[in-house]
Amino acid sequence: MAYETLFSPIRIGACELKNRIVMAPMLMGMGQFDGTPTQKLMDYYEERAKGGAGLIITEITRVNDVTGASAFAQLSMSQDENIYSFRPFAARIHKHGAKLFVQLHHPGRQNLGLLIGTVPMSIALDRRTPKYAELLYKVVPAGKVLLQHHLVPPVVAPSRCERSYFADSVVVPLTNRGVKKLRDQFIAAAARVQAAGADGVELHASHGYLIQQFLSPNTNHRTDEYGGSLENRMRFLIEILQGIEERCGKDFPVIVRLTVDECYAMIGQPGKGYALDEGVEMAKRLEAAGADAIDVSSAAYDTFNYWLEPMSFPCGWRAYMAKAVKEAVSIPVLAANLIRSPEQAEKQLSDGTQDLVSLGRPHIADPHWAEKAKSGHPEDISRCICCLYCIQSMQENAYTGGSGGCSVNPFVGREATKLKENGAGRPAVVVGAGPGGLMAARLLAQRGFAVTVFEKEAAPGGQLRLAAAAPGKEKMQWCIDDLAHQAVKAGAQLRLGEAATAETIAALQPAALIFATGGVALRPRSIPGVDLPHVYTSTEILNGSAQLRGKAVAVIGSGMTGLETAEFLCAENRVTVVEMADTVAPGTWMQHVNDLLPKLEQAGAQCLTGKKLTEDDLPALKEAIEQFPLLEKVILCDCGLSNDRLTQFQKEVGDKVAFTVYREGEYLTITVTVGDMNRFSN
Repeated sequence: MAYETLFSPIRIGACELKNRIVMAPMLMGMGQFDGTPTQKLMDYYEERAKGGAGLIITEITRVNDVTGASAFAQLSMSQDENIYSFRPFAARIHKHGAKLFVQLHHPGRQNLGLLIGTVPMSIALDRRTPKYAELLYKVVPAGKVLLQHHLVPPVVAPSRCERSYFADSVVVPLTNRGVKKLRDQFIAAAARVQAAGADGVELHASHGYLIQQFLSPNTNHRTDEYGGSLENRMRFLIEILQGIEERCGKDFPVIVRLTVDECYAMIGQPGKGYALDEGVEMAKRLEAAGADAIDVSSAAYDTFNYWLEPMSFPCGWRAYMAKAVKEAVSIPVLAANLIRSPEQAEKQLSDGTQDLVSLGRPHIADPHWAEKAKSGHPEDISRCICCLYCIQSMQENAYTGGSGGCSVNPFVGREATKLKENGAGRPAVVVGAGPGGLMAARLLAQRGFAVTVFEKEAAPGGQLRLAAAAPGKEKMQWCIDDLAHQAVKAGAQLRLGEAATAETIAALQPAALIFATGGVALRPRSIPGVDLPHVYTSTEILNGSAQLRGKAVAVIGSGMTGLETAEFLCAENRVTVVEMADTVAPGTWMQHVNDLLPKLEQAGAQCLTGKKLTEDDLPALKEAIEQFPLLEKVILCDCGLSNDRLTQFQKEVGDKVAFTVYREGEYLTITVTVGDMNRFSN
């Protein structure tokens, strides 16, 4: 396929792009306190320019150090000194024929109070104190406790409003003077971008950040000229837009990244914020005010999954939003639209959905996405599987000075790494064709080893095959297919359906031997009864060896494996998820939980938290056993009791505790709830 539209040139204002492929902005945390681009950050972006993208848009770049820093490790255009440090960065992008726009941003109410006022202090101390950064990142994790108790400065917003779901920071409203000061800081930052040699700017009026907070009636309750009517709510953004044109000239293009639907209706809160009809009207007014392009997006952090989608969302699901804007304006329309393949990109361009395709996570997964499509080898692309590890790792590592990663691209943040080509044809053996084994095989083959992979199963993938079996997780199969294809293309030989033995390995006389045999689901021996015939592991459920229909099923544990297994079972069973912690899926990235829980609820599943048998429950359980003379045995699962105490309790109630309930060929369940006499079901 030629992808003729995808690789045709287009203009954004006075700036001509060589193709329609845009690397969308996404913070990965590779910067430093003063906002100077680090070598690591420049390597990361340059690799994407080298890979063929027509336009690179930087991550969020702050315009204000005191209230506008979203991370210690982000870019900045808040000071004149940032001009000089940015010039080498722009030159490296231009060297490959790509254009560079800088996304200007202020987080508003979505900031963390921990960052208010601390960045200027950190810049000063970092310049004067050796190893200041190392010391800071040892202290910052403790700041989470301060955040939880709101013992940090408040964040700014257009007005008093509800706290952001994501940040939960105390909010104070900007004064009229403060609004105008921030407006001027956006304009000054744009002038610095121009002076630094970049090609344009993008104003971040999306995802619930400050500019969008002015646009939304949910967060803007002002009574002055910046609040109330749509005209007033758009005034802050339009004044910035017009101020940039006045300061930088008409030939310096400005893109507005605009949330056109806050998507509150999609989480069951219709009427809150604004919807698509008003978003389209905003786009029309922005065109009239001088915007050179609209980058169509959606939602905010309160509706996180409707702009940064988890794996279950289908590709192109929000293309209708971009099309609505495209039909209303005459300037170019960019949009992400969960595009994952060149075929999808070409189709959405040729059918008039949008003018440019914006690829954020796909460029993290494969910096050479564009080049592989253009050369006629789209099958070589490492596809983003929407696992969200990039943002999860970036957020978590920000507290320790680390950066974001990617589950399918181990070279994110290591773009300067060069593989040693020292294999010299020597044999290497990899045991196991799961993700680890396939990646090892690919890299060894690229280094020049003659690689043989043994896999006892008939197909590659290992544990990923189980993951792909869960509802909405079909993109996991992409990862298996891509890893296997890349290993074979690099020269590795896959011997599927063949278990490795000492003899077969020895026969190859390998210079390197890697065991990547994966893991198996555990049956925790601390829980009596785990070997009973009606107790299954998630593996047995997901691989189909155990098939349950019309049963009442308890899933013990609400991590992602438990929740996905529960969803899988819900199709034909009545499911209860039991979790000993006080919350569902403790420690799980919140977007996954927000995606799965509504589906489980809709399917009729129950989630019981804080359910763990303890010493205090034993009197009620003993009473229950005595009330049911026909009861033969009781299973005690997920117990917070020692084996000695369980044995003692068994003696107290006789033979009725043998860790299973069985009568007339059917298993019964007793649910014990402390303090509730109606606690028995069967």
